[in-house]
Amino acid sequence: MNTIDRRTVLRSTAFAAIGCACCGGLSRSALASDGAAWSFEGQTGPAHWGSLGTEYAACGTGVEQSPIDLASAIPAEFQPAALRWQDDTDGQVINNGHTIQVNVPNGSAVKLDGTTYELLQFHFHHPSEHLIDGKALAMEAHFVHRSAAGGLAVLGVMIGEGAENAALAPIWSAMPKEKSEGPVVPVALKAFLPADRAQFRYAGSLTTPPCSEIVNWVAYKTPVEASRAQIEAFATLFPMNARPVQPLNRRFLLLGGG
Repeated sequence: MNTIDRRTVLRSTAFAAIGCACCGGLSRSALASDGAAWSFEGQTGPAHWGSLGTEYAACGTGVEQSPIDLASAIPAEFQPAALRWQDDTDGQVINNGHTIQVNVPNGSAVKLDGTTYELLQFHFHHPSEHLIDGKALAMEAHFVHRSAAGGLAVLGVMIGEGAENAALAPIWSAMPKEKSEGPVVPVALKAFLPADRAQFRYAGSLTTPPCSEIVNWVAYKTPVEASRAQIEAFATLFPMNARPVQPLNRRFLLLGGG
């Protein structure tokens, strides 16, 4: 089975498993199976995800897994991800037990290689899940989009320590300390993005169970900043919620679109 056919089958089966999880509320934000409990450490941590249940098998056997080290990319010419994000919107802040994420209403999307993907939610990891030339940054934000056919496009924005991030402020002030739904807050989506839009592109997976290999990844090379206090506020809730990097295997990692 070639790569395209394989990913089509995986997308179909994975979407059947997570379709209900993408529809709304807490499950919309998780984009993961409601199967066995998992975590980022110990006996339910990343090294064991693939053996926790058959629905998580791809976490252990997949060959197009994410995150990866964004190193030795091939320079390429391609159309950058075309953002159709609303200038100002709102979103519900949720602590789902694994991260802080924000569910957003319909109206924002990205067009990638001719396909339009609707923005569902965004969430955060500490430290960054992707590495850049072997080095992690303080945090990473993932903006999760879904197409009508069920494929996903995830935009990854690296976050380094520096100046206070105004776009994070309303979300951070509303973060529930425990697993629960928080308030709706104003969200300035475009303020999360770096001015330099150079981006890595590769075919990958969800970085949490069920690790479905249905993701078109766009990872921006240039990080944005957040203050030490903002980073520590998130780290207090989630000291470690990053999956280790996975092998690139036979995939192409491209860099372009600046």
